[in-house]
Amino acid sequence: MAEHPIQGLMKTAMENIKEMVDVNTIIGDPVESPDGNVIIPVSKVGFGFAAGGTEMNVGHAMDEEERHPFGGGSGGGVSITPVAFLIVGTHGVKMIHLNNGTHFYEKLLELTPQVVEKIKDLIQGNEHIEDQSLSPIDVTKKETPPF
Repeated sequence: MAEHPIQGLMKTAMENIKEMVDVNTIIGDPVESPDGNVIIPVSKVGFGFAAGGTEMNVGHAMDEEERHPFGGGSGGGVSITPVAFLIVGTHGVKMIHLNNGTHFYEKLLELTPQVVEKIKDLIQGNEHIEDQSLSPIDVTKKETPPF
């Protein structure tokens, strides 16, 4: 069976989209700043594609190949939106988001060590209770069960 014209239309469009998709589309090329930091852009990429066609009946006798001429079209689009910059330097790795509302979990992980330190300081601060009627609890000492 011969290839339908819409297949050729779709194949051409998909091959061109494959050529456009590259890892450097999402994670950009690194740029070194004068202070030695490396800045890497991070983008969000969206692709859209549509194709359609029809076989038209012209109403008069033609040979088999021309009996149903084909009409079709396709279209596509791409959207590349920068979302963040990854900065790698001597002080570590830092992500700078362009939209402040998108990095809740990253912020949560970033603040976890500080929260642990605050809790640790709070517990250690309780060891110096001036009211001797309350005995401080030693959370670092393991107690063995009485049996």
